Amino acid sequence: MKALFTQARSYERSVQLLMVNQFTINLGFYMLMPYLAAHLSGTLGLAGWLVGLILGVRNFSQQGMFLVGGTLADRFGYKPLIVAGCVLRTAGFAALGLVDSLPALLAASAAAGLAGALFNPAVRAYVAADAGERRVEAFALFNVFYQAGILLGPLVGMVLTGIDFRVTCLTAAAVFAVLSVVQIRALPSRRADDAEDGGRGAARESVWSQWRDVVANRPFLLFSVAMIGSYVLSFQVYLALPLEVRRLGGQGAGGTAAVALLFAVSGLATILGQTKVTAWCKARMAPGRALAWGLLIMGVAFVPLLAATAVPEPEGGVGRWLLAAVPPALSALSLALGTMIAYPFEMDTIVRLSGDRLVATHYGLYNTICGVGITLGNLLTGAALDAARAAGMSALPWCALLALGLACAAALYGLHHTGRLAAMPAPGARPAAA
Repeated sequence: MKALFTQARSYERSVQLLMVNQFTINLGFYMLMPYLAAHLSGTLGLAGWLVGLILGVRNFSQQGMFLVGGTLADRFGYKPLIVAGCVLRTAGFAALGLVDSLPALLAASAAAGLAGALFNPAVRAYVAADAGERRVEAFALFNVFYQAGILLGPLVGMVLTGIDFRVTCLTAAAVFAVLSVVQIRALPSRRADDAEDGGRGAARESVWSQWRDVVANRPFLLFSVAMIGSYVLSFQVYLALPLEVRRLGGQGAGGTAAVALLFAVSGLATILGQTKVTAWCKARMAPGRALAWGLLIMGVAFVPLLAATAVPEPEGGVGRWLLAAVPPALSALSLALGTMIAYPFEMDTIVRLSGDRLVATHYGLYNTICGVGITLGNLLTGAALDAARAAGMSALPWCALLALGLACAAALYGLHHTGRLAAMPAPGARPAAA
């Protein structure tokens, strides 16, 4: 851990602050969101479809507005969007604990989602800009802080929710309020480089012109579509793996312990191994190859679950608990390893494909594309799980996820092999208009 903090201190103050910022964002988010559905259905007594609607509004307002958030960051600077997002999430999380009418809950959920759309592209573009040539290593560290927040947040939330869910909401809101103040006072102002280049900047172009430029970037779009699989696969730590654990381990303490093991394995592996994995990969392979290997390992992560379907299910006891816990934990560990390999090179590739121009807008569109892909992928995964149970074909969802990983790995290798993942020309290399 000491080496991690030493490495973090080697970056500019802005990058250090943004890493702590991301840890705190995830801490506040994950201390509240895992327990929101239970509050809405239990404490407030809302119907299941209303709970789904409220949660869906948060997701839609975030995924659907990423492009807008990235565009605003390129036009007005990164700091204003980061601060605005944190302030908006402060209000949204406080409201979720204080209101009980459906319109107010929908508004609070939308505000919490929109907040993420405002600060996420800006934070990543800011890190990429200030890390310079050390972008890959910076994003590896960024992922360590990111995962630490995910790991710690639910534990803090569990304690607070044991007191009262409103305490959880107000504490999460207080976290974002403090974060807003710290960033207003300590985060240096930073604008996109292309907004300061004296004529070709984002601020002098129309929004439609910016969006046309980004959508016309064919290598970037192909890369975005190919990377959808990584998000669908990694999300199964929250969907398919817990469902499989609960199916075998039950809803009691044993099942809960097995689910907790999933998140512990995934988070701790990233915290302890991310920087070492990134250094090893960077020294031995090109970014495109690293991305392909990362997706391949994420696809192969479902082999333990596929193999477990060939094992007769014990009626109970230690054997059944081990079957419920060990294959999913191995899958979670492999998914974490694949993500560790791919994530820093993924973030760096977006910057390179943007040509260091409209970087936040590129991040915004990328997040939107992957967000839509996650939604569709989860619907299909859920359908596959239901079909597998109905037809007695328990291997079906794991075969489908394995095939998805292999297909995306092949697509990324193809993009790398044909040179489509190479850096775009820098804005300065473009001929000036007559």
